[in-house]
Amino acid sequence: MDDRLIVALDVPDAVAGLELAGKLGDSVGFYKIGLGMLTGGGLALANELKQEHGKRIFLDMKLFDIGATVEAAVRGLARFELDFLTVHGDPNVIRAAKEGAGDSGLKILGVTILTSLERADLDAAMIRPGELHEITVERAARAFEAGADGIICSPREAAAIRALPGSKLIVTPGVRPAGSDLGDQKRVETPASAIAAGADHIVVGRPVWKAGDPRAAAQAILAEMASPQAQRPNR
Repeated sequence: MDDRLIVALDVPDAVAGLELAGKLGDSVGFYKIGLGMLTGGGLALANELKQEHGKRIFLDMKLFDIGATVEAAVRGLARFELDFLTVHGDPNVIRAAKEGAGDSGLKILGVTILTSLERADLDAAMIRPGELHEITVERAARAFEAGADGIICSPREAAAIRALPGSKLIVTPGVRPAGSDLGDQKRVETPASAIAAGADHIVVGRPVWKAGDPRAAAQAILAEMASPQAQRPNR
């Protein structure tokens, strides 16, 4: 299994998630469970996939609150022995999350700028002026300085973030095979482009779970990730 591919289980509930994981079988070893699944048994599904099926789990909660609350939430989630957890990339949030994770092995990933956002969206949210690319890279640098194990960014910022001193894990959503529906994503690249740009992991959801044959869709993405087009220039 190539764990660089993380399949997002953005389905209604744990039953549907387990069914999809069954279809994908041993072709996929890493799954993302997000906020939309939380009320549908997401934590139970995460625990079952991890403990009974040996899968790696990325819990995409994007936590954001005062430090004490974030620390307490992460401490509780760390008991599930999961692999990745997202929090907002603000330095105070990162530091609190790292305190909560302790020595559990849970990797804390800071969210830079969501891949569904453009400059106009940042303007509407009253986020400071500037190139979206530059803001994303600066947020990544500050997250790393605060102790983040990795960051979440679009594939378009991956190369610049990879070049940062001490750059760590880079996980990129906003990845679509050529010809796929973009959905609500705006800063999008193909699997090969994302890996070539420096991503350690790519996150793909709808192109897999909406496919008539999810396993074949995942295998096609894996093949693209292993292709010459996905090789980084410095390899």
